[in-house]
Amino acid sequence: MTANFWMIVSNSENFRRTQDLGFTVQGLKLQQRRKLQRVGAGDRVLFYVSGIRRFTATATVTSSYFQEETPIWDPEGCSSWPYRIQIKPEIALEDAQYIDANMLAPRLEYVKRWPPENWYMAFQGNLHLLPKSDFLLIEEEMKKLRFGKDYKPALLPPPPDGSRRKKSSSRRRKLRAVGAAGAIAGDGAARGGNRPQQRLPAAVPAPASGGGAPSQPPA
Repeated sequence: MTANFWMIVSNSENFRRTQDLGFTVQGLKLQQRRKLQRVGAGDRVLFYVSGIRRFTATATVTSSYFQEETPIWDPEGCSSWPYRIQIKPEIALEDAQYIDANMLAPRLEYVKRWPPENWYMAFQGNLHLLPKSDFLLIEEEMKKLRFGKDYKPALLPPPPDGSRRKKSSSRRRKLRAVGAAGAIAGDGAARGGNRPQQRLPAAVPAPASGGGAPSQPPA
């Protein structure tokens, strides 16, 4: 089964609660039940802290979601955290290493639907399904910070085909437009070139001198 790649958004205090638990369990809000039905063991999780706008850690999901009412995370707004997933840590950055999302977010496919200056609006809500390429891009930057200069970057997969399809579609539209223009011009030229020439009336012979009618031959 193909893994999904998720981003969990919380404030600084609630992220600390997850960190204090050793990244072993994560709460999720009541509104996320439909998305949670798609979360399973082997999925990957990226942590984003709102307010400071930082990427902080990654983890791997080790269970399906379940309901647990024990209060751990503080409500954000009017939302509680009644659903849980078990996780295991992968990359956990030190506070000074947290990645400023302003540096990476404009490069993400996930935020392309928003104006560049408003990219953070794409991160509203508690749980987001990310493209694999976005998740791995951020995690690679985390690994560089976590493991230092000895880390050998992995070869990242290419971005989704969406951008290539858009370019290809645009190119096809341009070619169709050029072809249509050429066809119209060619059709016009053909109509002009094949137009039948008007024939001049045949010359009328001039009358004989004298102006009289021609004489009849003798019988």
